[in-house]
Amino acid sequence: MPGLPPSFEPVTRGLGDAIQWAREAAARYGTIGPRHRRGRRFGRMGEGSAVCFPVAALFGEEYIHLGEKVVIGPYCSLSAGVAPGHVPLSDPVVVIGDRTVIGKGSGVVGHQSIRIGSDVWTGHHVYITDANHGYEDVTTPIGLQFSGPRPVTIGDGTWLGHGVVVLPGARVGRHVAVGAGSVVTGELPDFSVAVGNPARVIRRYDPRAGWQRVDADRPAGPDPTRGRAPDPADRPAAVPADAGAPPLGFLQPPAGDG
Repeated sequence: MPGLPPSFEPVTRGLGDAIQWAREAAARYGTIGPRHRRGRRFGRMGEGSAVCFPVAALFGEEYIHLGEKVVIGPYCSLSAGVAPGHVPLSDPVVVIGDRTVIGKGSGVVGHQSIRIGSDVWTGHHVYITDANHGYEDVTTPIGLQFSGPRPVTIGDGTWLGHGVVVLPGARVGRHVAVGAGSVVTGELPDFSVAVGNPARVIRRYDPRAGWQRVDADRPAGPDPTRGRAPDPADRPAAVPADAGAPPLGFLQPPAGDG
């Protein structure tokens, strides 16, 4: 350490090791699992699921259902209702399917209905909400105005890149890759790639022709898989190479569940 004599080096090195140990212990034992006292507040928290330490904000757990092996990364916000103690009009409010991973620093803020499927992965700092503020009354601060919530759905196997924002009323299909920084305001069909603000489809999967680019000057057209049960023949072999890869560094195993 600069400014200290060499004789202090063993002390500072030991202090650094102790700080790292304490940080790792806090992350491990502060993580909320299904048998943790806080975990039992959830409407459902499946086996192997974890809300990693530290948590930015967490309330309305009784209206939140997590499937099995769900990971909510550190510094995330996860909430149901307007504020702690608020009783929502629907139950559950937030449902997250099995094996879904929500990246570090992200927020899932539900007032009425957010449905996130199984095997959904997100990058860091993703924000998903079904509610927004109003602005129409010019005599009231915008932060005190609320517009009506609109349900949000995100289909199985989807990937949301770093910094994606999913706004009220958004409907994201199955196996959709959403590029970093995109803002989703409407519907994205199954087996597609979307980017931009607002997010628009740039690639679609055709069961007969594979992944095809979509002309930006014309609509993507109807979803050929919508309205029927998933067909294994429709599924692409893999997410397109330019869709990116999910970060793994933030994962923390659930511990301290006793």
